[in-house]
Order: sequence, then structure tokens, then C-alpha cells
Amino acid sequence: MSQHDFYAARAAEARADADNATLHNVRDRCLRAAAAWEAMAARAHRSDAFRAKQAAEKEAAALEASLILAASAS
Repeated sequence: MSQHDFYAARAAEARADADNATLHNVRDRCLRAAAAWEAMAARAHRSDAFRAKQAAEKEAAALEASLILAASAS
């Protein structure tokens, strides 16, 4: 389970708790918690996408460097 999935699950759990709450302050607290979990999930998703992009760029640069090295060796 990725961090994004974990945070999204906690957000869903907090929203369900808010739906089941009978007291307004408890409902509000659960909704604030859900918003915080959703924000963390969004940040985790952006971080995962950034890391994947960086890894792809690094891999492409390494491939290009190996091709240049192979071409200069022959």
C-alpha cells in the first residue's frame, strides 16, 4: 500500500466518521481530519509523480551517456 493509498483510506474513514457523528463538533473535527488526510494524499501523489519523472530522466540520461561512450569507443 502506497502512502497515497494509506492517506486516501484515512480520509475516507474520517468522512465516514463524520457522516455517523451526532455531535456537530465531532462532525466538524472529522471533516477537518478528512481534509488534512486528503491534502496529505495529494502531496504524496505529487511526490510520487515527481520521483517517477526524476527516475525516468536519470535513466534516459544514463542511456544517452552509455550510447555516447559506446560511439566514442568505436
